[in-house]
Amino acid sequence: MKRFGLIFLLIVFLFSCKRKDAPVSRVFKNIVIKTHALDSTLSIRAIERTSDDNIFFLTSNGFGGVIYYSEYDKKTNVIFPVPMAHDSVSNNFRAFASTNRYGFALSIGSPARLYRIKNDEKIIVYQENHPKAFYDSMDFWNDQEGIAIGDSTDGCLSIIITRDGGNTWRKLVCDELPKGTENEGAFAASDTNIAIIGDNTWVATTAGRVYYSPNKGDTWEVFDTPIVKEKDTEGIYSIDFYDELNGFAIGGDYTKPDNNKANKIRTRDGGKTWKLVAQNQNPGYRSCVQYIPNREGKELVTIGFKGIDFSNDSGSTWTHLSDEGFYTIRFLNDSTAYAAGTGRISKLTFTE
Repeated sequence: MKRFGLIFLLIVFLFSCKRKDAPVSRVFKNIVIKTHALDSTLSIRAIERTSDDNIFFLTSNGFGGVIYYSEYDKKTNVIFPVPMAHDSVSNNFRAFASTNRYGFALSIGSPARLYRIKNDEKIIVYQENHPKAFYDSMDFWNDQEGIAIGDSTDGCLSIIITRDGGNTWRKLVCDELPKGTENEGAFAASDTNIAIIGDNTWVATTAGRVYYSPNKGDTWEVFDTPIVKEKDTEGIYSIDFYDELNGFAIGGDYTKPDNNKANKIRTRDGGKTWKLVAQNQNPGYRSCVQYIPNREGKELVTIGFKGIDFSNDSGSTWTHLSDEGFYTIRFLNDSTAYAAGTGRISKLTFTE
């Protein structure tokens, strides 16, 4: 009996510690939106946050280039121009990523050009002239290894990888990838088609499929999902993972943004299987979804040109917070984020 009593007390102690450390459930009801840059020529689809809370915003039209904002000294609008045209061919940028040394801006369309940027230095480190070239998203595993993905060209998804800090990039051949479906690609809507946790990588496509690599792009497999995907404008627009097991993806049809059938999916097993959630419930189409950091995978925010929505139960139910429209969002902490879209860059503060 004495031994049983000690075991019982130990169990009670462990569970009480777990409850004490767990974050208290929150219900956000309001957002304070502070706009830092307002310019009708801006169209921003990519945001990159560095480890020291510097924020980069990649513009895809207008003046062209990267807007830089520092949380440390509160300075903004330091612009590193990226050519909007090169050899009389226009560039349109939708993907941006960075290392401790460089920024990288990737254009859509053919020829696809990947620029390495540092101060006034702008060097093309990769160019692809395939008539179907169209790149959508980019990210780095670490300062040496990075990945960018694009639409299918020769029967498989386009994936390029660097192992030397972005100086050179190699495109994977189709023998190294699962077979693509007809016209499979990705939506260049928010630079969130790629999710990375450690060495694990997930890529979401227009065909409603999720590609997975456990080893930083050396090998790949692909999994189907139940998200709506019958039309060219349907599929997964954005994917995020909280840890190696828990992930969420959202999409729909941007031409019918109020449709909320089969546009939100969740995985609990690292992307092998996906289930529809909040079926026939708002939000409808959204271009970006992000887990709120340090909230145990319970809290998410999704954003699009029709507004901003919040969930505190891993995406099972949602609360509409604002009709303000943006394309993409990244969090600084568990209540503050930066969002961008057409004409503006804004800091968002979520409150209960």
